[in-house]
Amino acid sequence: MRAGISIVRVNDTPETALPGPTEWGEHPHGVGPWVQEHGEPPPADPRLDPELLAGGDRRNVVDAYRYWTREAIIADIDRRRHPFHVAIENFGHDANIGTVVRTANAFAAAAVHIVGRRRWNRRGAMVTDRYQHIEHHTDIAELLAFAAGAGLTVVAVDNTPGSVPLETAVLPRHCLLLFGQEGPGVTEHAKDAAAMTVSIAQFGSTRSINAGVAAGIAMHAWIGQHADLTTAW
Repeated sequence: MRAGISIVRVNDTPETALPGPTEWGEHPHGVGPWVQEHGEPPPADPRLDPELLAGGDRRNVVDAYRYWTREAIIADIDRRRHPFHVAIENFGHDANIGTVVRTANAFAAAAVHIVGRRRWNRRGAMVTDRYQHIEHHTDIAELLAFAAGAGLTVVAVDNTPGSVPLETAVLPRHCLLLFGQEGPGVTEHAKDAAAMTVSIAQFGSTRSINAGVAAGIAMHAWIGQHADLTTAW
């Protein structure tokens, strides 16, 4: 993997290969070359990236993954991923998707499913999309078919009449948390197909909270109910 800035031709390079926000400059929490940091040659570990060992690692990763290749990091997270999935509707090119992806990565979600438009703003993901499984579905029907085949209970997250308070709801261990886009929220078809709809308690003047924030709250509620906290960093 690249340790710093690289020059790419936008017209010839897939969007996922472009440098992300944390790769435009050195990350303040990064480390230098292995020899400089440790005063000895690096160990013979196949998980380590020769380029990062030689040039340093400034990526947005936890210290446990310093100098590791992207493939090794994904493989290690895959061993510990949680059985909940996250889906967000993207019919209006929602700018919150990057935040949802970043949070899903932090909580080791099994996958993020984007419904509707294939393109989305990766800036908010802070390059975490390189370590997170992301799937695309043309419409809600396709997403629901996937959920049924995978044995996932669909839980819509939206502050609507008849919803169950997230704070008291029991979330299924194997579930798909479904979020709508900023403004309209979850589409009616999606809510009708969901096994349950949960809402987040609010006490101020705003009618709703940011979709990316709501996703983080709901994912953390699942973590609080089902995750083994002794395995957290």
